[in-house]
Amino acid sequence: MNEDAILLIAEDEDGHFALIRKNLRRAGLQNHIRRFTDGQQVLDFFRGADNPSQNEYILLLDLRLPKVSGMEILEFLKSHSEWKKILTIVLTTANTPQDIERCHELGCALYIVKPIEYDAFVEAIRRIGAFLNVITVPQVAVSNHEKQNNAHHG
Repeated sequence: MNEDAILLIAEDEDGHFALIRKNLRRAGLQNHIRRFTDGQQVLDFFRGADNPSQNEYILLLDLRLPKVSGMEILEFLKSHSEWKKILTIVLTTANTPQDIERCHELGCALYIVKPIEYDAFVEAIRRIGAFLNVITVPQVAVSNHEKQNNAHHG
């Protein structure tokens, strides 16, 4: 993964976020990390003007977020041409067949159920880190016109 890519982590649980960040760093990822603690913050980020017009993003998305669900975020991203290329990894405790199928239909790259046991959780995050170290992330280009459109029609 390009070292300029920004890792967006939508995770409301402080402990889970700390483990994710710590073990991604241990896996060698030094990319900038931006955390969101609720789904509305994620939508605001993608609708707003605080993000660069061109960038590479990877989104680690919990489905069970306050205010706006991860599923709604995924639906938003994949229905907007300027955001649909964002590599999205669902990392969640939600493990119903319907959730898994819907996320894949929408275009998530990976769906990972958070392990309950500490060591298994750490290992899962290390594997995500190893995966992210070897992939190429598509760049998204968003014109100011598209941003304004999203702000009004999102």
